[in-house]
Amino acid sequence: MMPLSILDLVRVTQATDARGALLNARDVAVHAETWGYSRIWIAEHHNMAGVASAATAVVIGFIADGTQRIRVGAGGIMLPNHAPYVVAEQFGTLERLFPGRIDLGLGRAPGTDQLTLRALRRSPEASDLFPQDVLELQAFLAPAGPDQRIVAVPAAGTEVPLWILGSSGFGASLAAELGLPFAFASHFAPDYLLPALDLYRSRFKPSEQLAKPYAMVGVNIVAADSDAEARRLATTQQMSFANLVVGKRGLSLPPIDDIETYWSGGQKAQAQRMLARSIVGAPETVRAGIAALVAETGADELIVVSDVYEHAARLRSLALIAAAAGLGNPRP
Repeated sequence: MMPLSILDLVRVTQATDARGALLNARDVAVHAETWGYSRIWIAEHHNMAGVASAATAVVIGFIADGTQRIRVGAGGIMLPNHAPYVVAEQFGTLERLFPGRIDLGLGRAPGTDQLTLRALRRSPEASDLFPQDVLELQAFLAPAGPDQRIVAVPAAGTEVPLWILGSSGFGASLAAELGLPFAFASHFAPDYLLPALDLYRSRFKPSEQLAKPYAMVGVNIVAADSDAEARRLATTQQMSFANLVVGKRGLSLPPIDDIETYWSGGQKAQAQRMLARSIVGAPETVRAGIAALVAETGADELIVVSDVYEHAARLRSLALIAAAAGLGNPRP
């Protein structure tokens, strides 16, 4: 059975404040653990009213503390925003608290706008140092040498598994060169999915962490009892992407009956391009969509974004997805 995981956006909605979004994220993890999901990841975003995961390491600790087995991690930490030493300290601490359950996915994008990037005290050119920063972070997580003067305490020796995240050939090439698992963001940037996977697999060099390529594919999936209801629930994400196209950053919106009344032609074209690989429908539709995606990509694992407005409906969507994928014994 292929592993299935969750990328939680920790959405703040018109009906739920940031505290509610964080509690909902932990509740999703509690249910996901019983349904057989392998991991739940949280992404770093800044200056976005509709996303409550800016303090990503703190959120990961909160979720891990509410669960027992499921892996919890970052999908990802935007490394150019941080000193690798501090990231090592944070995730090494998480690994000490929750041994064997922490993942550290690393991204090169800032996860915010240029104005907020300056508020983070990071230079826009910091992304140019991403490969070196990954190696530095990896060294701080490795066992300390006898004469090592700068040690990341308590991170040294935890060897938290690193992942490279990407939406282009750059991340694929770096993951291959370093021998790290690769997660492709086809849930918002599907155009380069297949070339990136080919590049990663063809150039992969084995490492101490990983002997052979391991590719995770991000996918938007919304499941409901009928195709029609799933399409209605999916309008929440469609509106978010339509707003993103024109630079609007607001709270998550409740679903509507007709998305055509919401977006312009230009918004529709760009949003549909970003959402091109979405799977939306009843369980049989979802089952077929998952099978087709895995057959096309050869993915070793899928990580699911199920951006549904109401918490109960989102839980049901994730349970139906788990059942469609053949995980454990989910009870929708």
